[in-house]
Amino acid sequence: MRIRPMRREDLPRVIELIDGLLTYEHLPVPDAAARERLERDAFADPPLFWVLLADVDATTVGYAFYFFTYSTLLARPTLYLEDIFVLPEFRGRGAGLALFKACVREAQRRGCGRMDWQVLSWNEPSIRFYEQLGARHLSDWLPFRLDATALATLDSSQ
Repeated sequence: MRIRPMRREDLPRVIELIDGLLTYEHLPVPDAAARERLERDAFADPPLFWVLLADVDATTVGYAFYFFTYSTLLARPTLYLEDIFVLPEFRGRGAGLALFKACVREAQRRGCGRMDWQVLSWNEPSIRFYEQLGARHLSDWLPFRLDATALATLDSSQ
């Protein structure tokens, strides 16, 4: 198994893996415009996010998608793990753990004070996986979101 950064030529496979994750999560896959934005943003200068890939032999079987935020409390960056996904037929072989540990190493390399991510409440296998690694569920913080419609509405109310 090899963990490596995504290259431009990997993008079609990464899109397939993203589709696999979203299908697993019962969410719609990205449309054509979103796929174009993914490519643009991945290879922007500077990139808006980074992707690590897990290869088994010559097959890319998983990915970790991350970016950085900043903690004013710690006065350090935070690595935010947006997605981590391994094809079902390759689970249990260490690809997910290898991707996760690669993100941990990147967080350490970048001087991050922490690493954050979210898990769907029904995804018990992932919850157990993270808890076994020493992660803890934050019960005192509630996620909030403004979607594109709410952003536009709030912006136009000024």
